[in-house]
Amino acid sequence: MDHKTSLTQHVNAPADKVWAVISDIPGSAATLSGIDAVQLLSDGPYGEGTRWKETRTMMGKSETVEMWVSQADSPRSTTVKALQGGADYTSRFTLADRDGGTDLTLTFGAELQNPSRMTKLAMALFGKLGMRITRKALAKDLAEIAAKAESL
Repeated sequence: MDHKTSLTQHVNAPADKVWAVISDIPGSAATLSGIDAVQLLSDGPYGEGTRWKETRTMMGKSETVEMWVSQADSPRSTTVKALQGGADYTSRFTLADRDGGTDLTLTFGAELQNPSRMTKLAMALFGKLGMRITRKALAKDLAEIAAKAESL
């Protein structure tokens, strides 16, 4: 059972400035209003293997999730993974030059691992609502990333 969504935000800034924002994990709580706190779990620059805990509040509920970079190709793309509550989450950022700026595309996917019948039923009933809420939060993240990159 797999749920995916993809959004694109044009950013009036070059890819290296957009990359600087999306790869600034320690500064992400200051950039993204949806993030309450970030705790780095690894040392060194952003790259494959970088790990952190991110706390977000969604639908009135605060959750902390451990995340890691599974792929990084500066300044063109990066993939971030998380496992939480029986789901495998993947967020892929792709940067493409366009019209003197950058198209930043975020593809988000959630795949349930060994879902029970009740989980399958709940996803059938509420999955679309959950993805609408997720799309709204992701669109806000992209707009805030754009605003930060454009201010650099």
